[in-house]
Amino acid sequence: MSTTTNYPSATPQSQPPKKDYKNLVIGLLAAGFLGTWGYLLWNNNKQEQVQTQQQAQISKVTDEKGQLQKNFDDALVRLDSLTGTNNKLTATVNEKDGQVAKLKGQIRGLLAKQHLTQAEQKKAEELIKELNDKVSNLEQQVAQLQSDNQQLTADKQQLTSDKEKLTTDLQTSTSENQDLSKKVDIASTLNASNISITPMHERKDGKDKETTTARKVNKLVIGFDVANRIAQTGQVDVYVCITGPDGKPINVPALGSGTFSTRDEGDKMYTAKVPVDFEAGKTKAVQFAWKQNSEFQKGNYKIEIYHNGFKIGEGTRELKKGGIFG
Repeated sequence: MSTTTNYPSATPQSQPPKKDYKNLVIGLLAAGFLGTWGYLLWNNNKQEQVQTQQQAQISKVTDEKGQLQKNFDDALVRLDSLTGTNNKLTATVNEKDGQVAKLKGQIRGLLAKQHLTQAEQKKAEELIKELNDKVSNLEQQVAQLQSDNQQLTADKQQLTSDKEKLTTDLQTSTSENQDLSKKVDIASTLNASNISITPMHERKDGKDKETTTARKVNKLVIGFDVANRIAQTGQVDVYVCITGPDGKPINVPALGSGTFSTRDEGDKMYTAKVPVDFEAGKTKAVQFAWKQNSEFQKGNYKIEIYHNGFKIGEGTRELKKGGIFG
């Protein structure tokens, strides 16, 4: 018999499906691998950036150190070139050598380091600047010395030129003065006039008697006037030369005869040297007597008068034989 009911019939319940963790594990592993790989890539990139920055920093430091070295070398080149330009400047540099040597030593000590700190770099810059300042000061001294030397050279040339001109002017003036002195000297030569030659017989009573008889004459009285408008007042020497009838000059050293120099005839013997007290602007009358230690001879006696090396007058007087038995 069949039974009909409104309640569902009971059926066996199904089991829930088991979860599959394999894919999850694989996913997690993949995610972890990707994360690790990503981290490695990021870390590697970061290290590369750091290295790049470090290299850039090292390069910058190296460049800055190289620039410092170049600046130092340039300063040394300037200093070396200056010390060879001027001996006076070299002495100045030597005086400051202690300061410069100290600066160079400090700079070399800093630049010898492999790496410089910012403080060391700044110190090196300051020292190089100080060195350059000293070099600049020396350059100014060089410029001033060169300017002074140029001025001294110009002054020397001017002084040399002035000296040459003065020497030439002096030589010209000296020559002119010599010419003028010579002209004045020549012009101051006395002129002789009114020449007289008087043969005299000096008697025992002291009275003189004029005579032309040779055997009676024991002295010749010679007189003349001298004058000159520009000659100075003072004593001058006038030379009297007497030539005997035999044509020979009468020269008796024991009686004061000697030799003098003439302007045109060379050395000449004189019979007597007569001192004359001349007064400028006036005519002076001169007279002297010639007595000789031998007899006067008959014939013509020639009288020549000299002053200042020039013949200023002459005259002749004849002495006769005289007497019945002459």
